[in-house]
Amino acid sequence: MAEEWKEGPAIGIDLGTTYSCVGVWQNDRVEIIVNDQGNRTTPSYVAFTENERLVGDAAKNQVARNPTNSIFDAKRLIGRRFGDPLVQNDINLWPFKVIEGSKDKPMIVVSYKGEDKQFAAEEISSMVLKKMREIAEAYLGKTVKNAVVTVPAYFNDAQRKATMDAGGIAGLNVMRILNEPTAAAIAYGLDNVGRIGKRNVLIFDLGGGTADISLLTVEDNSFEVKAVAGDTHLGGEDFDNRMVNHFVQIFKRWHKKDISGNARALRRLRTACERAKRILSSAIETAIEVDSLYDGIDFSSNITRAKFAELNMHLFRNSIELVEKCLTDAEMDKKSVHDVVLTGGSTRIPKVQQLLQDFFDGKELNRSINPDEAVAYGAAVQAAKLSGLGNERLRDIVLSDVTPLSLGVEVKGSDMSVVIPRNTAIPTKMKEFYSTAADNQTEVLISVYEGERARTLDNNWLGEFELQGIPAAPRGVAKLKVCFDIDANGILNVSAKEKTSGTSCKITITNHKARLSSEEINRMVREAEIFKAEDDERRERAKAKAALENFAYRMRNTINDKEKCAKLVPVQKKKIEAAVVQMIKWLDGIQLAEVVEFEEKLLGLKLICDPLIRAQNI
Repeated sequence: MAEEWKEGPAIGIDLGTTYSCVGVWQNDRVEIIVNDQGNRTTPSYVAFTENERLVGDAAKNQVARNPTNSIFDAKRLIGRRFGDPLVQNDINLWPFKVIEGSKDKPMIVVSYKGEDKQFAAEEISSMVLKKMREIAEAYLGKTVKNAVVTVPAYFNDAQRKATMDAGGIAGLNVMRILNEPTAAAIAYGLDNVGRIGKRNVLIFDLGGGTADISLLTVEDNSFEVKAVAGDTHLGGEDFDNRMVNHFVQIFKRWHKKDISGNARALRRLRTACERAKRILSSAIETAIEVDSLYDGIDFSSNITRAKFAELNMHLFRNSIELVEKCLTDAEMDKKSVHDVVLTGGSTRIPKVQQLLQDFFDGKELNRSINPDEAVAYGAAVQAAKLSGLGNERLRDIVLSDVTPLSLGVEVKGSDMSVVIPRNTAIPTKMKEFYSTAADNQTEVLISVYEGERARTLDNNWLGEFELQGIPAAPRGVAKLKVCFDIDANGILNVSAKEKTSGTSCKITITNHKARLSSEEINRMVREAEIFKAEDDERRERAKAKAALENFAYRMRNTINDKEKCAKLVPVQKKKIEAAVVQMIKWLDGIQLAEVVEFEEKLLGLKLICDPLIRAQNI
């Protein structure tokens, strides 16, 4: 695998809830790559229309007129079950439809080219990843297959594997799944290399959909994660939701109308709220204005920074509680933290900064890294290191991460027996010994869970396997060694062995309830190729149409210039003029046409305009 990674460039992708970013190591530094709109971040949006599929800026720009077929927040669904209370709560807020698929998997339903289609969250995320890959390929001028993709530190095993599946569907070799705060710490450490010595650094990462706290010890090129804490459902989208609910109530109070069931009105209001949230990071008051919001009623209202903070104070305080939890887990006093580094767009909110600064007794917060780009920066560094690129400083980087949740097996009915405690450095391998629970027991079902509760019923089930062929013996005689092995991606392998007979069995946890099967992944890869072919065809069609349009308008401008047409006889001029006018009229009326038709029209027009072309040397 390592040899495969060395083929071609490797990129780092920050796959965000609301925005994504891609970087690459070039010329001894990280380049954050701009997209086709000139932006350094790309909206994590995918939209479906009657004619095409849109990804990124194009998808977000049309969301107000097509809310039910514009998908966002796919990261909040990835690796989750449909029955998850958080998923059920989000479904009530999204304008698009989410239904229960097989194995309790949430499926997004959209109308595309006149028919209903269902997509898993992995598929939508793969479309965003593919867009980021295409952005990198356009910049580098070569094919990109290798990538490091980031995830929230508190993503569980199922969510990490689902993200890897999304990368596979996008045609990427995911070299490493990297925790977002750890990636940001790399960006901070490289920016300050040689100047900071040994320091304890707390990364406060509050983005569009997730909150992540990581405490690291950074020394030269060594990054050792001490503890992580987080909430995979806390971020800017939740702040927007509180604002939207607030203004829905105001509209109802003022106009006696409830807009909560109107997807288009809610989408337009959400866009205005998102814009207001950003403005309130620098202004103390702003206006929410939406023309003809509902039933022709114009809506206009004000919101102050203080009101915005009041609406979200509970959520802001939750993020600060995560900091406290992280410090407790690391057994470190807040006075021992040298730097508090901010990353993620939501850390721009003044009240969040104030609460964090107050928690650290007035300590100045470190804003030295770009909150929108730091995670992609760190991912690009890790990608360069794994692919053997970069300078000596990169190759010397030592990264030690931790597992965010405790891992264990079910014993005595429904008790959780922890094998690997949370915040254990990874990669790691740990074992525990168990025995049979009944006389003459010849097989044991080993169920694997993650979580911090005492009962497995309250924790997250990861998978199970059966160890058979155990020699019949009285209860407690047979000795079973259960081994948990976590790799650098935080992905788990579990094996069990009976000591006297040597009988063994193992499993790579696949979380059958949430993860895609290999057949489903292969199907999605094939569909992704179909989408690519359709996108390529659409681009070629647009290119052919633009070529015909440009030529027709150029000829019209030339024919209207008396000086340039001086050498033409009146009959020629009249014929060219009529052909050009007819072509422009055809272009104005055409909706869909094939590339060949545009090319044939262009060739025909050129033949008619040939005398003018030769006279002007066009």
